[in-house]
Amino acid sequence: MIKNKIIIGSRGSKLAILYAEKAKETILYNNVDLNKDSIDIKIIKTTADIHYSKSLSEIGGKRLFSKQIEEELLDQKIDIAVHALKDLPSEETKDLETKVFLKRNDPRDVFISLKYKSITDLRSNSIIGTSSFRRAAQLNVLRKDLNINLIRGNIDTRINKLEKGNFDAIVLSYAGIKTLGLEKKVSQIFSIEEMLPCVGQGVIVLQTRKNDQDILNLIHKINDPNTLSCVIAERAMLKTIKGDCDTAVGGLATIDDNLITLKSELFSIDGKQKFSSKFSGEIDEAEEIGVKVGIKLIAQAGNTYKNK
Repeated sequence: MIKNKIIIGSRGSKLAILYAEKAKETILYNNVDLNKDSIDIKIIKTTADIHYSKSLSEIGGKRLFSKQIEEELLDQKIDIAVHALKDLPSEETKDLETKVFLKRNDPRDVFISLKYKSITDLRSNSIIGTSSFRRAAQLNVLRKDLNINLIRGNIDTRINKLEKGNFDAIVLSYAGIKTLGLEKKVSQIFSIEEMLPCVGQGVIVLQTRKNDQDILNLIHKINDPNTLSCVIAERAMLKTIKGDCDTAVGGLATIDDNLITLKSELFSIDGKQKFSSKFSGEIDEAEEIGVKVGIKLIAQAGNTYKNK
């Protein structure tokens, strides 16, 4: 029996709240016995939100985007946690599961600048901001003459830093930009070939307690099957290589008819070497394909992509 009030836990950024509201709307649309007063959204501040001036590897990794939210879920203070999947570690937290995904948004990355229309227009030694080791390595492939500096904070904060002149350009996820209605600020949309997205980019995930069958039954209806299969492949690859916030790795699965294809690229710690892998197969082989891609990447890269 579903209780009178369902509580969704979310980070407090404007984007995170929009993701939580989208999850709420989707749940209500697929459960006609519920109404807007049946679900509340609770804002939870995470460590990553507090220490936004430091790199994730300095303060403890991706888990800091979700730790406090997961604790409230385990303590039954909330019933559902909503995350951007790319912010979650590849390893599941004990007694919790992430198996319900909304339909994927655009997974590509975008280039934003006040003065330049594209990355090719940037002057040599221009300063470009990103918080991602993966993006930094990919940018270095496109332009070796740029200064790539750390930038963290929510999207509004990053754009504000750009507008203050701290950076000549920044690179962000297109999914977040579109959700916030900021498409007009985009100077260039990178192709998948130019910048392969990170695992889970553009995907909103609903996390629950494994033993909460009522909630699991409620949200199972909203699971997007294609997104689910793609995420299974991508995260299987990430788990295979034991990727974390320091790992410069991109991975994107796509589906054409009944065929799923996973393409991935992994960079050495110094960013000078790139290793690529691609496999296709039936949709029900998604996890196996992810493992195959991961094994091939490891065979090529050895330990060059890990901090010793």
